[in-house]
Amino acid sequence: MNIEKILPFAKNLLNKAVKPGDAVVDATVGNGYDTVFLAELVGESGQVFGFDIQEEAIVASKERLKQQCLSERVTIFHSGHEHLSHLIPDIYHGKVSGTIFNLGYLPGSDKTIVTRPETTIAAIQQLLEIMTPEGIIVLVVYHGHKGGAEERDCLLAYCQQIDQHTAHVLQYQFINQQNNPAFIIAIEKI
Repeated sequence: MNIEKILPFAKNLLNKAVKPGDAVVDATVGNGYDTVFLAELVGESGQVFGFDIQEEAIVASKERLKQQCLSERVTIFHSGHEHLSHLIPDIYHGKVSGTIFNLGYLPGSDKTIVTRPETTIAAIQQLLEIMTPEGIIVLVVYHGHKGGAEERDCLLAYCQQIDQHTAHVLQYQFINQQNNPAFIIAIEKI
């Protein structure tokens, strides 16, 4: 297949924006796969800030980072991403080059604990303030669960109204797949 699938496309966008030594955010650490990916991208001199509200996600992510010897460059907060600008130290404000969200629920856990549009939008607004120019926010939108359609619709409405002089906004999706396929919203700060 010549067209990139959703997750490889998300990683490709981050690969282009993030350099060694950068600060980045994993807004939904989940099982830690993206946290590890980001920690590898920023290298020894970089910093990853991760957020999750579920203790099991934090434990799984910390264990995965430990196994990969990447714990030193990652700070994980047991907090929602809507608090990120208050928890990320001020010295990193203006220096965040990449962020990823995997919206929906933690795979293999309680499907009633889901991301919500109001907290996700609050986090995006904060990120647009603390990111570096050409920094990118990648939202992988899973919307086939209860509450997913509402979050999808709210995010699309919000992102469509972002001033084009503030950011470029891209939607990347397959339109002929069944069962609510995930899609990407990418926001590049100008």
